Amino acid sequence: MPTHPITPVHAAAGPGADRGRAAGRTALPFVAACLPLLLLIGCGGDAEVEEAARPVLVARPVGAADAASAFAGEVRAREESPLAFRVGGNLVERRVDVGDAVRRGDVLAVLDPGDLEAQARAAQAQLGAAEAELSRARADQARYAKLADGQLVSRSTLDAANAAAAAAQGQANAARANLAVARNQSAYTQLRAPRDGLIASRSAEAGQVVGAGQTVFVLAADGAREIAFAVPEGVFASVKPGQPVLVEAWSKPGQRWPGRIREIAPAADPASRTYAARVTIEAPDGAFELGQSARVFLPQAANGALSVPLAAIQRGNGTTAVFVVDPKTRAAILKPVQIGAFGEERVPVKSGLAPGDWVVIAGGHLLRDGQKVAPVDRDNRPVRL
Repeated sequence: MPTHPITPVHAAAGPGADRGRAAGRTALPFVAACLPLLLLIGCGGDAEVEEAARPVLVARPVGAADAASAFAGEVRAREESPLAFRVGGNLVERRVDVGDAVRRGDVLAVLDPGDLEAQARAAQAQLGAAEAELSRARADQARYAKLADGQLVSRSTLDAANAAAAAAQGQANAARANLAVARNQSAYTQLRAPRDGLIASRSAEAGQVVGAGQTVFVLAADGAREIAFAVPEGVFASVKPGQPVLVEAWSKPGQRWPGRIREIAPAADPASRTYAARVTIEAPDGAFELGQSARVFLPQAANGALSVPLAAIQRGNGTTAVFVVDPKTRAAILKPVQIGAFGEERVPVKSGLAPGDWVVIAGGHLLRDGQKVAPVDRDNRPVRL
């Protein structure tokens, strides 16, 4: 079969053909310029982008003496006396209020004395009658004694006169004692301060009917001041009378005074399950005011131990650890530690830390073991490890 040569077909010449050739010439340089970028993007899809170091707040551990357990307390007087009337009645007058200073013998409150004064008058009248009867009985006794000497009356008549005189004497003594009781009760309508001090609290108001023994005021006697606080069950075994502590007024943070535990209750409160304790304060007069809030610090035994802030502790999978910054790799390394009892702001570390370690004290819950970090101090300045 004869073959025919293939003749290339040329596009028809014209304005459209010229525009097509011009577009092709323009696209070729653009593709050539973008080709390296496309190749770079295609080849870099599998490359890992280096993670930026995370800023973390770091600090070195300090002595465990700074990790004292702190307990809230209240400034109280060493001697506090609940004051109450020895008789019941209507409270007609209250002469003092909470915070008032009183002296021994001052009248604090008054009951209506009407009924008790009437009882005193009745007792006085009974005593008068008893004394009159006693005078008559003694006169009869003397007369019968003379008659008996002359044998004008029988011996039994004289014995009866003697018995009547003795009975009248007894009646007079009883009436006299009743009068003394009635007078005392009338005097009990005035509640007086047993010693110098301050009125710490008030439990009754004028117009109220109070019973005998019902507390009306609590008197804080002048003298030593103490801190009353509650000891939790978890630390009860480590708190002993005579143990030294530090005391700080809530309104004066940082100003601590030495003190000692004077007493601690042997049994826990059934509601709060805590043990009431008292601390004597070795501070100048005026350093602590009655009713003021205070904190009692029970220092941990130092024994060379260190302490870290509470926020530095990381717990998980049954272990306790802290993040420590490796000075060579600048990575956060999770380091297991053994800790003691938690304080108010810090916790003692018994083992696992060195004094020169830089511990992550904030943001540790956002880190992972081995992550690159940028350590800074509390002023946000980089730390040189």
